[in-house]
Amino acid sequence: MLRLLFWIAVIAAAVWFWRTFKSPAAKRERASEPGAALMVRCAHCGVHLPQDRALSSRQEWYCTQAHLEQGPKSIQR
Repeated sequence: MLRLLFWIAVIAAAVWFWRTFKSPAAKRERASEPGAALMVRCAHCGVHLPQDRALSSRQEWYCTQAHLEQGPKSIQR
């Protein structure tokens, strides 16, 4: 019985170490995806959109020309 508990503990420790060392590598790969676009928030309505599709004015981003013309909302969410 003691041998069985010993082997269960060894296998559980091996699985835990394997998951611990495998996990950070997967997170690094996901964070550095070359196709991932930087997202920005519209200063008027608050919608998030890719930076390459947003319009910029005075370090603020807008989703449409109409929102750019209206400017930022006075109460930020």
